[in-house]
Amino acid sequence: MTLSDRPTPQPGIMEIALYQGGASKIDGHSNVLKLSSNENPFGPSPKAIAAYQAAGTTLHRYPNTDHAGLRQALGARYDLDPDSIICGAGSDEIIAFLCNAYAGPGDEVIHTEHGFGMYKISALAAGATPVEVREDTRRTDVDAILAAVTSRTKLVFIANPNNPTSTMISEAEVTRLADGLPGNVILVLDGAYAEFVPGFDAGAAVIQARDNVVMTRTFSKVFGLGALRVGWGYGPRAIIDVLNRIRGPFNLTAGALAAAEAAVLDTAYIDHCLAENAKWRDWLIEALANVGVPCDLSYTNFILARFDSPDTAKACNDALVAEGILVRMVAGYNLPECLRITVGDEAACKRVAYTITGFLEGRSA
Repeated sequence: MTLSDRPTPQPGIMEIALYQGGASKIDGHSNVLKLSSNENPFGPSPKAIAAYQAAGTTLHRYPNTDHAGLRQALGARYDLDPDSIICGAGSDEIIAFLCNAYAGPGDEVIHTEHGFGMYKISALAAGATPVEVREDTRRTDVDAILAAVTSRTKLVFIANPNNPTSTMISEAEVTRLADGLPGNVILVLDGAYAEFVPGFDAGAAVIQARDNVVMTRTFSKVFGLGALRVGWGYGPRAIIDVLNRIRGPFNLTAGALAAAEAAVLDTAYIDHCLAENAKWRDWLIEALANVGVPCDLSYTNFILARFDSPDTAKACNDALVAEGILVRMVAGYNLPECLRITVGDEAACKRVAYTITGFLEGRSA
């Protein structure tokens, strides 16, 4: 058999580096503190757990295909038109839908240098060319994005707040970006961490005033449903209609739909989780600053700790692992001197601060 006789993947597929999720195990440690995936340390709402368990009694039935109950619940919570909402298997699937529907060979998809890895992966999977644009001190640079737009540009992805930097840009800057794009270019606002910003609509007002802006959201962060893979998107009905045409009819399980609907309606539980996150996020930032480890102001449920060199960051990560603590090295996001640390509960944050303090004291001794 010659090479020409073998199946050949579409252009771009073999350029994809496999996505690496946050580690969850450490050899020799039975009680690992996992702070590598930005999960809710308190888990999901008890009401979501009950709804998921109840769904287990009807496993022989196909799930709902239009996700009407969940879309109605999302519309009620966020004051959005349910008919302009699409649900997916995590926000990753919505990102893939957008690339598959609107980009292909010869097209370009813009993302920022520290942006979520799935933007590049989904662009390559669609046969399009990902275009990486610099950020300005770990913040989205609107001027740099606009300068990168060409006649081949079809999509622009920004996360706001951004992962892994934890930073965000203002609504005025998002509006300036949207206004600066050609009408045939879709601006995608990834709002995976939007709930952590008080009073933030994740760009809904920007979307409602335009025909080429959409948002993606997830249930994997504050709602604590990462294992169920539930995400959603909101945008102009014309774009949502296109995405629904390539969505699998049963892309979400009945249990996932039931749990997500219960979670989004349990506002008291989410408010509690958000308050705890804000309290211990600020505490951890201050604790690390006191020992010479700066962090940007975080608008998320994680912090980006900056060390004096990539070697120091790697050594600190090794020290944390030795104590059974998993955080995220982000050299793959062009931040080799940084560690991304999920904000845990009180005990977790104090354990992280104690370990990093001891590591730094040991190096200076």
